Amino acid sequence: MKKILSILIVFTVLITVISCSTTDDNNVDDSSSGDNSTANQIENTAQTGTWRITYFYDSDHEETNSFSGYNFTFNSDGSLIAVNGNTTITGSWSITDSSSSSSDDDHHFNIFFASPNDFEELSDDWEIISTSDTKIKLTDVSGGNGGIDFLTFEKN
Repeated sequence: MKKILSILIVFTVLITVISCSTTDDNNVDDSSSGDNSTANQIENTAQTGTWRITYFYDSDHEETNSFSGYNFTFNSDGSLIAVNGNTTITGSWSITDSSSSSSDDDHHFNIFFASPNDFEELSDDWEIISTSDTKIKLTDVSGGNGGIDFLTFEKN
């Protein structure tokens, strides 16, 4: 009888420990996997100061050097200005939030440049990997070939 009672106690404790685990798979560590900022917070961050591209990987090769020397300004009216000396390239940008949650999967950093060709490659609805006051990390899965693109802006 004592043996059966001991087994029942061990089984009950085991079930309790498993069901009351403190691990919550829905909690994400912002420093490693993403950012739970709202769309407005991300917009405010982008609109503060000028930015430079510190990493651009397009499907199968790095193209960061194509944007060397350019400073990007994300204006509150949705215009995006890239300046390198006397060269100015204009485009547009926005942050879209496709649901009421604050999950990164629901935020897209939209960039559009009509020309030149290098800048057209930046045109996409980028998924936000993470944001901070000084860095915005984005990714996109290319529609045609399924390649993965990465884009990182860092504040000047």
